[in-house]
Amino acid sequence: MIIYSVSDGIAQIKLNRPEKHNALHPDLIKNFKEKLKSAEEDKNIRILIITGEGKSFCAGADLSYLNDLRDYSSLDNENDSKLLADLFLKIYNFPKPTIAAVNGAAIAGGCGLASVCDIIIADQQHARFGYSEVKIGFIPAIVSIFLMRKIGVGRARHLLLTGEIIDAESAFQIGLVNYLSENVNSFSFELAKRLMSNSDFSMSFTKQMINNLSTLSVEKAVEYCIELNTISRTSDDFKKGLLSFINKK
Repeated sequence: MIIYSVSDGIAQIKLNRPEKHNALHPDLIKNFKEKLKSAEEDKNIRILIITGEGKSFCAGADLSYLNDLRDYSSLDNENDSKLLADLFLKIYNFPKPTIAAVNGAAIAGGCGLASVCDIIIADQQHARFGYSEVKIGFIPAIVSIFLMRKIGVGRARHLLLTGEIIDAESAFQIGLVNYLSENVNSFSFELAKRLMSNSDFSMSFTKQMINNLSTLSVEKAVEYCIELNTISRTSDDFKKGLLSFINKK
């Protein structure tokens, strides 16, 4: 269900259920988390790309599995929700930069999967985004957290309440998508290589800072950033980078 590959410091996790539009399934999610663990622990990997095989990025939950949920107990449904939430949190808090190369439809949980990544690249012709949960009596609960952080409450409210499916250009206009491309696979690797010119320490610390700042008051945020500045200025990356910058000048 997952194709995992590594090349020149870049790991790629590819959802591999093209016949099911790469729909999310408990077995796929467990396999996904295993590959995330491998990518995190491998010190040679500096960037992670997530994409889909075939014509879709991820169409959300598997329909046959959704049908089984009707017979689930409250405890079963809670555990199932925790499984998906844990995957999203692991990607959102992943210490290395993450890129979603959205090659086709990213719907419901699939759109949530893209939104937890740091950067989204969308196929200009084929990518589609939307949260269709309200059309079938579901609530876009877990995915809404990350969507609101990415595009703000007002725009998230529109997508979540209407269930509207938007194209790549529209997603770019509202800030959900960062780049449009005619070849998301090659573009994602080009972008990854550009990111690799940055300090790993700085990128990891910056991700941590961004994730934490949204939960703090302005006063607490300033105190927190003072601490981060102090720590970062004692790092080897800072000392080497500053010396290199000064020498170039």
